[in-house]
Amino acid sequence: MIESFLLNFLFLLFPVLIFLIFFENRFYTYNKSVIIFLSSISMILCMVFPIKLEFGPIFDLRYIPFLLIALFWGYRYTFPLYIVLNMCRFLIGGPYFLHSFVFSTVIYIFVSLLNKVFMKQSPKKRIFIAAIISLFTMVLYLSSVTLIIPALDKGFWLLAFYALTTYAAVMVINMVLIEKIIDNAKTREYRLHSERLNVMSDLSASVSHEIRNPLTVTKGFLQLLKDSQNITGDEKRYVEISLSELKRAEQIVTDFLAFSKPQSENMVVSNLKEEIDYVTNVMIPYANMHQVDVEMSFNNTLKIMYDKNQAQQCLINLFKNAIEAMRENGGILSIDVSEQGNQIVVKIKDTGIGMTKEEVLRLGRPYYSTKKEGTGLGMLMVYSTVDKVNGKIEVESEKGIGTTFLITIPSLQF
Repeated sequence: MIESFLLNFLFLLFPVLIFLIFFENRFYTYNKSVIIFLSSISMILCMVFPIKLEFGPIFDLRYIPFLLIALFWGYRYTFPLYIVLNMCRFLIGGPYFLHSFVFSTVIYIFVSLLNKVFMKQSPKKRIFIAAIISLFTMVLYLSSVTLIIPALDKGFWLLAFYALTTYAAVMVINMVLIEKIIDNAKTREYRLHSERLNVMSDLSASVSHEIRNPLTVTKGFLQLLKDSQNITGDEKRYVEISLSELKRAEQIVTDFLAFSKPQSENMVVSNLKEEIDYVTNVMIPYANMHQVDVEMSFNNTLKIMYDKNQAQQCLINLFKNAIEAMRENGGILSIDVSEQGNQIVVKIKDTGIGMTKEEVLRLGRPYYSTKKEGTGLGMLMVYSTVDKVNGKIEVESEKGIGTTFLITIPSLQF
């Protein structure tokens, strides 16, 4: 029995090990079909080589990968496993295929329902929930078995004991490994992002000042040339185009300057109330122009130290992006500032066009923007500003539903 158990356990570790070896460095770009394929192989091997107890009954760990995919990815990605499981069970044969089919259908329907709730939990809670669901799955399975066997003898109760303990233990081990992979990937991405921001901060100030000086001189001469009476209409039009492009170049330089390190003369210790009110008042006319209603709630007494100008620009970028996401049909921009423990939580929610998961993952990268006319520097500045106060940004978005930015910033400890 121990050999069979270890073999099944190895089958379940197979997808995790393959992922660690070949896909960990591409965590956010891997193909989910690869994981489903590996999980299918793991599930088939568990069914072909079940755990055989000394007293006769057998069972296997086929539902561990099935439950994991259902909890993490929901109906769409669990369906291939559901087909593979029942096809394999049919080919193996035996008198209880119908029982297995009904049971797997029930598990597929109900466990996949928990996907969205499950993914919103913390890693520790996800491990606990997965263990409970695996126990519940086995309890339900054993309960259904009692309907088709003639008597509950010693063999059944031993089967129940081994099945419950094995499923719970193996599920916890697999969940711990999966959560560790996710945590490592997020930590690596956070460090890479911080390095990118530090490089931008070091280069932006010096480069921007050097570029701004010749731009200013060039703009001045072009304005003098524009007012000259000795140029033709076409030449004047060319000068106006040049001035327009210079203005755009100056805006890009201004965006770059926002990445510089906080300036001591702009540093304040506050609860963000003044900045939130200022930016809200500034953006309300822009919101009205796009039929967007602004709802604001402020319940925070915690304070942080920050560059006032950078904080205002960060909020302006976030509010402006949210409003522009709703410019087609209007909507509601909700701003909520609250405190949770020793952290300030800023929640900015819109009811706009939303983004795909791939677009969300690429936010904050240099020169990436979801807008055709965008440079991506606005969002990079947002991430840079939040990073300077040791804050974190979480983004939830769904196409056609809207986007929510959740910013958490640790407060000063007095």
